[in-house]
Amino acid sequence: MRIIPPQAARSRASAAFLALGALGLLVAVAATARADPKILAKIDGAPITEDDFNDALVDIGPGLPEKLEGPERQKYVLDYLIDLKLVAKQALADKVDGAADFARRMAYYHDKLAMEALLTSVAKSATTEEAERKAYDDAAKAQPPEPEVHARHILLPTEEEAKAALARIKAGEDFAKVATELSKDPAGDGGDLGWFTKDRMVPEFADAAFKLEPGQVSEPVKSQFGWHIIKVEGKRMKTFPPFEQVKDQAARFVAQKAQTALIASLRDKAKIERFEDEAKPADPAKPVEPAPATDPAKPKTP
Repeated sequence: MRIIPPQAARSRASAAFLALGALGLLVAVAATARADPKILAKIDGAPITEDDFNDALVDIGPGLPEKLEGPERQKYVLDYLIDLKLVAKQALADKVDGAADFARRMAYYHDKLAMEALLTSVAKSATTEEAERKAYDDAAKAQPPEPEVHARHILLPTEEEAKAALARIKAGEDFAKVATELSKDPAGDGGDLGWFTKDRMVPEFADAAFKLEPGQVSEPVKSQFGWHIIKVEGKRMKTFPPFEQVKDQAARFVAQKAQTALIASLRDKAKIERFEDEAKPADPAKPVEPAPATDPAKPKTP
């Protein structure tokens, strides 16, 4: 059993923005293109430019080792480009590009690049200050201020053990020390669950925690996971972050929304026929495995 501290979860508003940020890298790379890019190398007089370097970095960058940084990373990408150009030149001399599968794959990458170029253009046009502000305002309205609690807990399998732990705390022992020593929840640092809203916890736990005032400790609380001793460290109202703090996420949201609308429009206008095999229905005789129970202080939704 593992309890994930709620402070590790994103706020719902930020998660909604971040989940729709797939095109940010393409927009950023497009913005770096210049009319007269810097020449980084030449092969038999043919230049390799900074734009070529950026294109290669988008392609192979995610697969590079994290420890490859700075000048070493730049050298690696440039060496890759040099090798690419040399091998491609020889491939053309050997007429490798005349094969049928080469032409088919070339057509695929042509379509892919054309798609990326159009979607980048659509995203760039859509991300105006007005659109970003509207996306922010809509998200803010969807998440009005609500109470949050910062709490610790001790999780034990029996009521007797919970009462014994509570007795030690009432006798003056530090709550975090007792939690570290006794709690069956291995995830919490001294039982610390961070800040959470009421809907992030199972009802029994949430009801008990939100009734306490800062500094108070609960009597043993039973849930399906065992017995809890809860200490509230603080209370506050959770508010939506300011626009400047989530402006980049709002921009990505607006860009992705514009892309999605374009693709939906194109699908509506097109005649699309599918010829793959239909999915087979589920076997009614096969039992469905029940979903595993979640921990009491773990968010109820991913």
